[in-house]
Amino acid sequence: MQDITFTVKNVWPKLDPGEQNLVGELAEEYKAFLNRARTERETIAEAVLLAQQNGFVTLRQVERLRPGDKVYEINRGKAMVLAIIGSDALESGGNIVAAHIDSPRLDLKPVPLYEEEGLALFKTHYYGGIKKYQWLSVPLAIHGIVVKQDGTRLELRIGDQPGDPVFTVSDLLPHLAKDQMDKKLADAVPGENLNILVGNRPSAEASQENQEKEPVRKAIAQYLYQTYGLVEEDLVSAEIELVPAYPACDVGLDRSMVGGYGQDDRICAFAALKSLMDITTVPRRTVIVLLADKEEIGSEGNTGMKSRFLENFVAEAVARMDHRLPELAARRMLGNSRALSADVNAAFDPTYKDVMDKNNAARLGCGVVLTKYTGSKGKLEANDAHAEFVAFVRRLFNEAGVAWQPGELGKVDQGGGGTVAHLLASYGMDVLDCGPGLLSMHSPFEVASKVDLYMAYKGYKAFLSAAG
Repeated sequence: MQDITFTVKNVWPKLDPGEQNLVGELAEEYKAFLNRARTERETIAEAVLLAQQNGFVTLRQVERLRPGDKVYEINRGKAMVLAIIGSDALESGGNIVAAHIDSPRLDLKPVPLYEEEGLALFKTHYYGGIKKYQWLSVPLAIHGIVVKQDGTRLELRIGDQPGDPVFTVSDLLPHLAKDQMDKKLADAVPGENLNILVGNRPSAEASQENQEKEPVRKAIAQYLYQTYGLVEEDLVSAEIELVPAYPACDVGLDRSMVGGYGQDDRICAFAALKSLMDITTVPRRTVIVLLADKEEIGSEGNTGMKSRFLENFVAEAVARMDHRLPELAARRMLGNSRALSADVNAAFDPTYKDVMDKNNAARLGCGVVLTKYTGSKGKLEANDAHAEFVAFVRRLFNEAGVAWQPGELGKVDQGGGGTVAHLLASYGMDVLDCGPGLLSMHSPFEVASKVDLYMAYKGYKAFLSAAG
């Protein structure tokens, strides 16, 4: 008799030993990826390396596209589209998995370096939605680029290699924190207080007799010049991010989880890339993986999902297939496509259960999460996937043995959040949010289930490969 009830169950007991080994191998590969890809630019660099190892070339290298061709394009080192051309006509639509690769963090201000009371510090401006207090008293690393006036580009990565110094935002000792602790949590740490400790030793020229102004600041400026050839003005044209210095690692005595920074949304980006690379035959429908920037600040800018990067890529592909009406063909391709907005959801945390609807909350270890709508309160800025498309993905995953679960982002009036789903839907395609659940989302140390990562990979591969 068919089971007429619906119950979300932990996936681990369903896995045979061979599949459990695959879960472990994928998790090890994922942790290494997280450790190398701490920023958007580093993530794109990893994606390019992986693509080239698997036979992808840039679209501009191909004069005429044919089924089976593997191509990619990069947008300013922060966004990327990869595609395998299918045997069906391009304008009949493709299968798209789109993830974002930016994560909440601290960015250096354009003029960051200053000294106060014998300490040299960097001023920061936080990026995306963070709980500011979570960034105090943790070891941080500097990652980013500096572009000098002459166009010379310098990459910085300090703090996550053996022997490197680390950086931190200091906190107030509890003995003197009465006023701080009486404030609301959101107000206890002003954004202007997220200042990074970078030095305490005065310059060599300073002495008791020579009361040089800001000797520690001068010493740090000298270090930057002598070590990297940087002058302070160069920091105006820099993109330098402060990210946690510790590596991704296993969590739990059973090693069933992965903890680390940036899993929102690099867990989905990794799973999407891995699934695309593992497609070894010519697909019927063209398959696309999109890695977008700036989702955490509304998908703005020319590297975010609100740009025309995907649209331009499709137009360039159509132009290489000699369509008589290229603009119409590109519009048809996008409108006839279907997509998974590959983004994470909030996993149920029993410590904070009051913010969740138990019947509609994702559980860690119970498979990839299908999120019909995001948004806030009355589904503001939600995509709200149509029933027919949700049923299509359900059937596809069930037939492919992909463990999945439904999920919402908390109770109706609790808050909410958004993804790139509604921006993909603006082209006319069907879109559904799909990704693993996370604990401690947007914190410096997020936690994911290894088996949910595996099911995301398996689900994305099944979706990209779907012919019907």
